[in-house]
Amino acid sequence: MKFSTALIAISVGTASAFTAAPAFRTKPTSALKGSTMDVSSGKASLDPSVVDRFNALPFDQNKVLAEYVWVDAKGELRSKTRTLAADKAKLVEQLPKWNFDGSSTDQAPGDDSEVILNPCKIFRDPFRPRDDGVDNILVMCDTYTPAGEPLPTNTRAWANQFFEGNEAEETWFGLEQEFTLFNMDKVTPLGWPEGGAPNRGQGPYYCSVGAENSFGRSITDAMYKCSLYAGLDLSGTNGEVMPGQQEYQVGPCIGIDAGDQLYMSRYILQRVCEEFQVFCTLFPKPITEGDWNGAGMHTNVSTKTMREAGGLEAIKTAIYKLGAKHSEHIDMYGSGNELRLTGLHETASINDFSYGVANRGASIRIGRDTEADGCGYFEDRRPSSNADPYLVTGKIMSTIMEDVEVPVITPLSKQSA
Repeated sequence: MKFSTALIAISVGTASAFTAAPAFRTKPTSALKGSTMDVSSGKASLDPSVVDRFNALPFDQNKVLAEYVWVDAKGELRSKTRTLAADKAKLVEQLPKWNFDGSSTDQAPGDDSEVILNPCKIFRDPFRPRDDGVDNILVMCDTYTPAGEPLPTNTRAWANQFFEGNEAEETWFGLEQEFTLFNMDKVTPLGWPEGGAPNRGQGPYYCSVGAENSFGRSITDAMYKCSLYAGLDLSGTNGEVMPGQQEYQVGPCIGIDAGDQLYMSRYILQRVCEEFQVFCTLFPKPITEGDWNGAGMHTNVSTKTMREAGGLEAIKTAIYKLGAKHSEHIDMYGSGNELRLTGLHETASINDFSYGVANRGASIRIGRDTEADGCGYFEDRRPSSNADPYLVTGKIMSTIMEDVEVPVITPLSKQSA
């Protein structure tokens, strides 16, 4: 992701080649083909005319469907729906708290299972659109005990303490979410032959076009449109280096909003994959054999001080602070990351910290235009694709705002870029 000043100003203002997802049959005699779920296709064929019959039913203008979304104990997303009065669902402060069975999500014991859902942010629901001027909504929530204490799995509450009190810095985050699409066998990535590997190595697939190069574009495009409809600040998408791997970018977003939007974008991605009956994984190294890139969540960071004249020195100071706490950050940057951060495939070694200008083999990258302008942003390339965005952004904020003296770090040479 590239932070240009104009783009940021506009944006902030306003989770193995390819078996294609099966096309819906057009003239079946019933909604279901009558067979059981097929692990190859993912589901029996559905008749769109039957589905559309129910989707065409009008909504009551005085009511909305609110899909409450939260993060479970494993960092995966859960949701459930409730009906609300339309006039009391316009502002997040109006929304009622709700609860769920935490014993079924590993967030509470069975003998005291109630977990409270606290609404944090509202988005339009792209999966239940309506044309009567009223929006059904998606609600990003965090989780609490009935006594009002944040759950140990509530990383949003943990992160927010580092943004509160630092609002003047207007810290912008741009998160690059990579993901890998598989057939429903969960073994064969899109674009790969069953039981084998592509006959061409990496190179043709990044930002590619053509049926022989690009796999999953329709899924990414559907997710992109749904996210924009929902009100997310998605700034772009592209095909990635490994066939079957895709990326989208969220942001720039200010503070805790980055985590809210990234998690909701993951929810939308998984819902879209339901429709296409494709398995999506955020694991950072889904293919460990062969010469294939892993998947990350590169995190771009810019404070107000970094964006002002002379901000490059503030960027370097922040990088030195990040280097001094390298191991602490790695511990919060996702599981399985040791398989990805090897020093190969556009990564730095997980054991070493480095930075450089335009160097994708460094832990931290400074863009050439930031170097030339003397201000801008930096990119932390260490977070894995399954990293918790609240932990990542909160930890970065905590570290770079500390008033401490740290050793200067020599950048990698341009020859190693």
